[in-house]
This record gives sequence, C-alpha cells and structure tokens, in this order.
Amino acid sequence: MSDELTGGGEFDFIERVRRQELRRLVTDKHSSLVTRHPSLLLGIGDDAAVLRPRAGFDLVVTADLLVEGVDFRLEGGWTSPRDLGHRALAVSLSDAAAMGARPRFCLLSVGVPRALWRGRFLDEFYEGVRSLAGVQGVRIIGGDTSRTTGGVVIDSIVLGEVRRGRALTRGGARVGDGIFVTGALGGAAGGLKILESAGVRAPRGRAAGGLVTRQRRPEPRVGWGALLSEKGLATSLIDLSDGLSSDLAHVCRESGVGARVEAASLPVDPQLARAGFGAEEALGLALDGGEDFELLFTAAPRRAARLPREVGGVPVTRVGEVTGERGKVRLVRGGKARLLKPGGFEHFARD
Repeated sequence: MSDELTGGGEFDFIERVRRQELRRLVTDKHSSLVTRHPSLLLGIGDDAAVLRPRAGFDLVVTADLLVEGVDFRLEGGWTSPRDLGHRALAVSLSDAAAMGARPRFCLLSVGVPRALWRGRFLDEFYEGVRSLAGVQGVRIIGGDTSRTTGGVVIDSIVLGEVRRGRALTRGGARVGDGIFVTGALGGAAGGLKILESAGVRAPRGRAAGGLVTRQRRPEPRVGWGALLSEKGLATSLIDLSDGLSSDLAHVCRESGVGARVEAASLPVDPQLARAGFGAEEALGLALDGGEDFELLFTAAPRRAARLPREVGGVPVTRVGEVTGERGKVRLVRGGKARLLKPGGFEHFARD
C-alpha cells in the first residue's frame, strides 16, 4: 500500500480503511472470508457492526489495551509501526485461542499524537494488522481513531466462535491431569532484554534477531486452541502472556488444585543459548518472562494420549502434572522440589 491512508481527516481515514478491508477480501484468494461470513450482517463503515451468532456456536469476546511507554516503545528502533500492528492484533487473537475459539472479527481503535497522524505511522500500522488478519482469516469490522496529547494508545478487540458449551477456561484442571505447553518458552523475554540493552551489551547474530522477532511479532497459537476445544482434549487452557509461573498459578487458583513442573522438561527456547544467555538465566526467562503467547493446558491421561505431536508446525511438550496441593506450584530440579512463586509482569505491582 502506498500513501493512501495519509492526509485528510478522521472520516477520510475511516473510509479508506473500510475500502482497504473490502479490497483485501476481494483480492485475497486464500482468505476464508472472501465470501460474506454467515455471522456478519453489517461490517465496517456504519456506526456499529451487526452480528448474528450462528446456531450451535457461542461468541467469545476479548479486549487488550496497549499503551506506549508501558507495553511498547517506538523510539530508537524498539519496534516498527508494522510490527506494532501485528502485535496489537496478535495479543487479542491469543486470548481468543486461550478459550479454544476460532477468531473471526476484530475492532481496532488507535489514539495517536498529531505528528504521527500526518506521517506514515497509521499506513504501516494497518499493514501489519491486515497481514496477520489475512493469515488468520479474521475480518476487520470497525474501530475508532482519536488524537492523543501523549503517546500512542491502542485498543484491540477480537470476537471469535466456539462450539456451544466447548469454551475452555482456567477452571477445569483436575488432579492427575498432565500439564502441557506449546512451542518454546523464554524467547520473547530474551528479545526484550536485547532491546533493553540498546545494542551495547546485546548478543549479536541470527539467534538474537530471532529472539527480538519473538518479542516484536508474537504468533498466536490459534490452531492449537481450536483443536483442543473441538476435539475435547483439554480440561483447562490459558495463554502464556505473563509467564508460566504466573499463568499456571492462575490455573491452579481457578481450578482449586496444585501443580508440579519438571524443570528438565521445559522447552526453553534454544535461541537463548545460541544468543549468549546462560542456562540459569534462560530457565528464569522461560518461567517468568512472559509474552511468548504460547498456550498452557491440562489434559486427562486418556485424552493426552490423543494429542498430536504438533499443529501447524508447533510442537507440544508435557512439563508436569496437576496435584491436590491446592494453590501450590512446585518446580522440580535434580529430584528436589521448591515452591515456584509467580514472577511474571504486573502493571500495578508494588515496588
């Protein structure tokens, strides 16, 4: 896309986004939304979208707020507008996946300072959004724009569908279930450390670049979430946005159970070692780092035996077992167990 979205006022911008979305659906031969989706009666361009949930499906809705200076930075090459657009949609797609839903629609609202409004920021931001939306078969059906007196603020809303009564929650884990995670852990947190080092002490090479990409452009595990729900394989499900130590604690609290995690079984991102991170630091990033947006789920032994080795090229690993020690998560290393306290990020944590 060229400078089509630049110039003009807010209403011109909204109309251009609408035209771009319609054009994407017509020209993208691989999109599952080339024809009208049966749930969508009226999409982008009016005061509101109109949906009619399909018979036999429940509607899943999630929202995420990203604030410049807290959730991302733009200065110093920290992230690009295109990568930010990808990330803004990805975090909400991950939440939908964590309920076992297939995401269908998104609404994105963006507040920007005047200087960015007059540049190419929004052009490139929406390129990132549309690129990921096309891959995931998601249609942009609305949103809003506004001017801020400070930094960029983004509100991302995703609506998904799940078979009636099949939504997966944090509250279904049972004693004896296995604990599983998709993909690899700690990579996004490693990428964050590299970015925070401003390149002065940053490990260099392809592995470091791969870690930074994991931080900037997370890949939501939509395929895994949908399979776990549709095949009835999981008892509970959550995405790893805050870190395994924190998110597994959420599952244990909501399910009224405990957990044992085998440190040796954790799929620590191999790029961490190749980028110069020590084994202890890499383990800490895998446990507490967050923002990998992998999925953590529990499954009863008989259902676990039916799990595929991978979905869409993303493997799954058994890392532990659900216990009856209510509210306590233990990490086992070298045959010794210790309590694993939540160590992930909190916006309003006490200093």
